[in-house]
Amino acid sequence: MVALMDVALEAKALDSVARDLELVQKTLAASRDLRRMMASPVVSRAKKWAVFRELFASHVGKETMSFFELLLEKDREAELPEIAAQFLALRDEKLGLVTVEVTTAVAFPPDREDPLKKLLELHTGKTVKLRFAVDASIKAGMVLKIGDTVLDGSVTRQLARLRERLIEGSALSN
Repeated sequence: MVALMDVALEAKALDSVARDLELVQKTLAASRDLRRMMASPVVSRAKKWAVFRELFASHVGKETMSFFELLLEKDREAELPEIAAQFLALRDEKLGLVTVEVTTAVAFPPDREDPLKKLLELHTGKTVKLRFAVDASIKAGMVLKIGDTVLDGSVTRQLARLRERLIEGSALSN
């Protein structure tokens, strides 16, 4: 992965390699059969390479295809989804980008996205990419995930904390 980053930077192809890996991630995520074939020790390297060429040769750059070939030679093709995720994380770090996952009980209003993004950029000191999800179980409020940090401002969490305090209070008064 670091080698691919070095090649991408040297060839000034960081963005295109990242797009290539995102395409591969999506393709692998969408096809269970493809994932199984890539992980299978029974399927020959030649067959796997033929499938990769057929699927991706006309859609990805030569750096990315060379990397795929290297992965196949080293029997690491089953690790491609994780390698792609790590490459994209490394690229984001290099560019000062952070992805913030925003979970709300209902769809986040589009007119509130920009103010939230600006606030998070002030908080993180990085350029923020927002990714939204809806989870009705949080009732209201929002949950933000920034890397390994979770900021839980959901009503569900607030109710749980209130319940804990009430239980602690009743235990202390007994």
